[in-house]
Amino acid sequence: MQDDKTVINPDAKPVLHTIMIAEACRLLDENPAMLLSQLARAVGISQFHFHRVFKATMGLTPKQYANAVRMRKARESLQQGVSVTETIYESGFNTASRFYAQAEGAMGMTPSSYKQGGAGQALHYGFASCSLGKLIVAVTAKGIAAILLGDSTEALLSDLRAMFPRAELLPGESGFHTLLAEVVTLVDEPGHAMALPLDIQGTVFQQRVWTLLRSIPSGQTLSYSELAQKLGSPRAVRAVASACAANKLAVAIPCHRVVRTDGKLAGYRWGLHRKQALLDKESQ
Repeated sequence: MQDDKTVINPDAKPVLHTIMIAEACRLLDENPAMLLSQLARAVGISQFHFHRVFKATMGLTPKQYANAVRMRKARESLQQGVSVTETIYESGFNTASRFYAQAEGAMGMTPSSYKQGGAGQALHYGFASCSLGKLIVAVTAKGIAAILLGDSTEALLSDLRAMFPRAELLPGESGFHTLLAEVVTLVDEPGHAMALPLDIQGTVFQQRVWTLLRSIPSGQTLSYSELAQKLGSPRAVRAVASACAANKLAVAIPCHRVVRTDGKLAGYRWGLHRKQALLDKESQ
């Protein structure tokens, strides 16, 4: 007699999870104030299972994702000229204190400065030559906000302007050469420890990835999938790769130490030849 049990394709579960999490993200994009219980009920699984699958897929908890949605809405609102006060409530923050607690770290400046495209924020910058070509270093009052590599000072300055479109870009004053020399040493000797403060700006997930990158010892590499696993989010490989690509602090946040699973190089915003050169230096 034939068995009436339905045979479930073992490959179907990850696909179903992806569909469920995509729907949950759509719901949070529309309403970041949705409760965990509401989201789990909407996709038809338990709260515990939903929380675990969401984090494994996205690399963030539902709460962290919702906060990122609020902050994205806040950025869009400020760019459209909405007042900071209106932005706080239109983007779903319950209190002004919660908004300000997250805003400056995510935006890299105060909300009022962000509203003006970075106007009022001063960045001092300087150029130097290194073994990988040219570099530009930009510094805020908090620390180094950007280390960019390239072939020409003109292109590097253009990249910096694109990152901070209305900030006041000022040439470094006397003494800036000492900072530049320290960064050149870091690039030419990538295992060198740099004690200078960094002004790290990014989303919650990006900062988690970048913190983990800084823990990779010189001369060693990890794959994108290994990074995702160490973050406790094994399915968030693409999100990890995107965070690496968004890094603005070359070598100081060593995204060059991340390779494909087969050990081959991929995805370095300053060129694979520079990535290979840095890894070669560290292996000596």
